[in-house]
Amino acid sequence: MIRPVRLAPLDLLSVGLLGIRTRKMRAALSALGISIGIATMIVVTGIPASSQAALLRELSALGTNMLQAIPTPDQDPPVKLPEASVGMVKRIGPVIAASAVANTHTLVRRSDRTDPNDGSGLTVLAARLDLLPVINARIQAGHWLSPVTEKFPTVVLGSVAASRLGFSDLPPSGGPGPQVLIGDQWFTVVGILATTPLSPDIDRSVLVGWDAARSSLHFDGHPTVLYVQSREPAIEAVRAVLPATVYPEQPGQVMVTRPSDALAAKRATENTFAALFLGLAAVALLVGGIGVANTMVISVLERRSEIGLRRALGANRGQIRAQFLTESVALATLGGIAGTALGLLATAGYAAYHGWPVVIPLSSTLAGLGGAVLVGMVAGVYPSVRASRLTPTEALASA
Repeated sequence: MIRPVRLAPLDLLSVGLLGIRTRKMRAALSALGISIGIATMIVVTGIPASSQAALLRELSALGTNMLQAIPTPDQDPPVKLPEASVGMVKRIGPVIAASAVANTHTLVRRSDRTDPNDGSGLTVLAARLDLLPVINARIQAGHWLSPVTEKFPTVVLGSVAASRLGFSDLPPSGGPGPQVLIGDQWFTVVGILATTPLSPDIDRSVLVGWDAARSSLHFDGHPTVLYVQSREPAIEAVRAVLPATVYPEQPGQVMVTRPSDALAAKRATENTFAALFLGLAAVALLVGGIGVANTMVISVLERRSEIGLRRALGANRGQIRAQFLTESVALATLGGIAGTALGLLATAGYAAYHGWPVVIPLSSTLAGLGGAVLVGMVAGVYPSVRASRLTPTEALASA
């Protein structure tokens, strides 16, 4: 009994690529079909992902991970938060950053010739040096307080405070800065903040260094507002433990704001986009698979004479199946590589044009390559089985 010869992997690959090498135009058009499908999958997942990243960045700018803790108002005597409360809050695991301001209960005036009782509706706050990044604030003119200037009579004005006090800009660096009168002492203005959407109260405030407020304004060191940034998935848990952390003796004396409504919108957006990605990717892969299957069926019909000749020369059914299955997988893989590259370039270009961050999900890229191979295998099963069932006489007779 003669045992059939098994083709080595390299020989099988060479035979499988025979149809691609001899029919380059048809192979290119066949690979184009699957490449368009894979490119479509990359694009329809990458562009929405980039758009989602831009939207989530805008929503995050609305303070989706920020909380504020304040003493319960209208208490007699007034509640005072502990001086160490900021450090206590920073020890909560999911907390990213924390800072504080404190009302000094003093008035600010443009000059000593204005009404001593008219503070222009502004609040003088003692501010910690790490305040700006916690509330997503930025400097419009001048500079923020430093470890040196916070010890001296210097201030930074909120955007509304600067307008009411008559400061639209500051002199160039090195020039003498303007001054405002707080209580009975002059303070030099070193910076003006841009509008702070997350904390409108800061816009109407005059910010003094923590140490300078202690030494010049009789500040007692107790914060009146804590600003807390937390990891978004844990923000509800942080909100629940914040009162007991800030004021362990009387947690009921601490009020904590609820998370921003933008957080709910952000989570809904993430869930919606996830479902959209899955549906679009499935459709794109299905279209590509149908294209490869159709190409391979036509290939079997076109190459009956080749199949009959190989069977007559001794090739068994398994070798015929392996040949056409290998060709199908090779076509799909080439199309998958080309489609993935095309999809990546199209997504990056579109995102850059709109000013979005370029986000291409790794899962989509891997699914593009892996999906192409899988689609090629599935699409090649029927054509390869059909080719292997042809007898030499049938194949040669119909050629």
